[in-house]
Parts: sequence; C-alpha cells; structure tokens
Amino acid sequence: MKKILASVLCLALLLSASCAFAADINFVTAGTSSTFYPISATIVGLWNENIEGMRATATPSGGGIDNLNQAYDGEAQIGIANANLVYQAQEGLASFEGYANDNLRIFAGLYLNPNQVVVTKESGINSIEDMIGKKISVGAAGSTTVDEATVHLSLLGKTLEDMQTEYMGTSESADAISNKQLDGVWVMAGTPNAAVTQIMTTTEAKILPIPAETVEALKVDYPWYAASEIPAGTYAGQDEAVPTSAVKLTLFITADVDEETVYQMTKIFWENWDMLTETHAALRKADPKEACNDVAGVAIHEGAARYYREIGLLE
Repeated sequence: MKKILASVLCLALLLSASCAFAADINFVTAGTSSTFYPISATIVGLWNENIEGMRATATPSGGGIDNLNQAYDGEAQIGIANANLVYQAQEGLASFEGYANDNLRIFAGLYLNPNQVVVTKESGINSIEDMIGKKISVGAAGSTTVDEATVHLSLLGKTLEDMQTEYMGTSESADAISNKQLDGVWVMAGTPNAAVTQIMTTTEAKILPIPAETVEALKVDYPWYAASEIPAGTYAGQDEAVPTSAVKLTLFITADVDEETVYQMTKIFWENWDMLTETHAALRKADPKEACNDVAGVAIHEGAARYYREIGLLE
C-alpha cells in the first residue's frame, strides 16, 4: 500500500511540474491588416511550440487603447501600446479616467515613434512657436497626433486654437501640402513614413527640430517622452539629422501572469529575434539593448526582468 501511495504521489508531482508553466495568453495588437497582427501570430506560435502547457492566441483588436481596455477587463494578458497609453492606463488618466489598472507591467520596449513636424519652406516656419497662426494639420480628429500637437503647444502656453488647425489624415494632409492648402502637418510614426516621403519628394519642405531641452521640459509632466532623431538621408533633401521627441512602442503584460511563464516568454521572444526580424521588417527598428528604456517608469514584469538581468540589461 505504501508503494502504491508513493507511486501516486510521484505521479501527482510529475503532473504538477508538467503543468507549472501552463497559461492561457491572449495577445492583442491591432486589426488583421495591420503590421503587428501577423507579428503577434508568429510570436504566439513560438510560445506554444516551446513552453510546456502554453495556450497562446493572437487576437485582432482596435489598437492600443482597446488593448489596454481588454487588459483591464481580463480579456487580454499581453498587447501592444505606446508607453504613454500604458502609463495613462496604469494611472487612470485621459481615456482611462476612473479605470486605473495597477495590474499593468512592461514585457518589452520595442522602438521609438518620433514626432515628425513637416512644414513648407515658403511658410517661414522654423520652430514650433512659428506655427502659431499658420494652417497646420494635426491629423484626424481623435488621433494620437492631435494629442501630440496639444502637449507640445502647451509648453508655449498655446493651444490648437492659436493655429489655423485642420484635422486631416496623413495622406490627405500630404496631398493638401502639395496643393499649397497647408503650411504643415504633424505626423507621429516610424520612419520613413509614406506621407512624409511624399511631401519631402514633391514639395519644398523641411522637418522642424524639437531639441533635447524641449523633450526634457515635456518629461516633467509627461514622463513617457524620449529624445530621438530622424537620421540624415531618411527623406529626400534631408541632409542632416533632425532632433525630435518620441514615444516608445511597448509590449505590456499583466502582472497576474506568473513569473516563470513570463520569463520563458521573454527568453523565447528575444532568443528568436533574428528569425522574427528576418520575417517581419517592422521589428528591425527595435534595439534589444533598449528593451528596458523609455517605458515611462512603468515597472517591468518580474519574469521579464529576470531574463533582462541574466543578459545584463538590468542590475
């Protein structure tokens, strides 16, 4: 009888160990036609193949705000969002007012999305301050760029009403500049951006500098900003690097996913980086060495932090 009990106990322990890393993970990014949805499908495939008991799924979504709302509701465990949105969701600010979510952690910082403020040379605009009174498109109503323009103007004590503000999508704005209907457009996107390429190729235009001291001033109230630059030669006629402000695109994860599972997920994600970047060009802008930087002070999940300590990114 003792032998039977011992055997049953051993079997129970083995089953328990084999299920220790079992997890149901819903990975949300954006719509099926987006850049990141197929990336998420590849990543969950890696996790399912390499983590015992993992049941990960890539699910289409409405993007960053929707992803964070799903995390709040317990419908998603990992997703993509700019660092500012993760910070605001954690603190219950802006779109997330009244719904603070202290269950959010960072899985990985990916790459910086820079502000690209493009103006015609004939407009006479040489700085953000010079945009006052000018006809500027700040993107479609409700877009990220509306917020970006609002925040940057606030440093000058100005608002969107101090410009002749237009609300157009980036493609529409590029056409309007080519037709001399606008003095400039505010774009926030990875480089090179198709609309900015169109403007710089077809119009006498330039990208306004947003110097590092402006970024530092922004960070006092908006800790998600980082200093960045648009490298020389990114666009036609752009012979010098242009300093600018940027916000990092991140992968967030919920704190209730257990440490060992997140450790395994992080390890597999980065140890397959060469394959991921070969398959998905959008990831080539990410620098693995910067995975823990510019994440607005949001805590890195302990499971991910364990891996980052192993490879020397964290102490």
